[in-house]
Amino acid sequence: MNRLSHLDSKGNARMVDVSGKKETVRTAVASGEITLSKEAFLKVKENAVEKGDVLTVAKIAGIQGAKRTYELIPLCHKIFLNHVDVTFQMNEKRRAIAIEATTKATSKTGAEMEALTAVSLAALTIYDMVKAVDRGMIISEIKLLRKSGGKSGVWERQ
Repeated sequence: MNRLSHLDSKGNARMVDVSGKKETVRTAVASGEITLSKEAFLKVKENAVEKGDVLTVAKIAGIQGAKRTYELIPLCHKIFLNHVDVTFQMNEKRRAIAIEATTKATSKTGAEMEALTAVSLAALTIYDMVKAVDRGMIISEIKLLRKSGGKSGVWERQ
């Protein structure tokens, strides 16, 4: 039987003990997107949002979120990130902003949650900064694209 690692033998939540694991270089890449109204998309594209440079602030929020993931997600280990990057691709035809986050750490546990948190916080920051123009934005498709390191090695979304 495949038991979830965050449950003890009685089914109670627990933090996984990683003290016996080897430190390895671990990387993760996650993505997501936010779809906006035409007006909101153009304001972001033209850097004309009253609150400021939306994508720069969202990038900083994503990086900050990755670094603080352990404070946001119960039972998540604190890992020291060696690198975090958050990038954006504007798709005018779809009025969507694709978000991608890459995290890297030398750790006993993976950096997937940090990459996913970076994407989520970047998307939420875009929403917060643009909501005066468009409250109907849709945040979607947040997912892990690939991860490497540790005993399980490389995993990549097909």
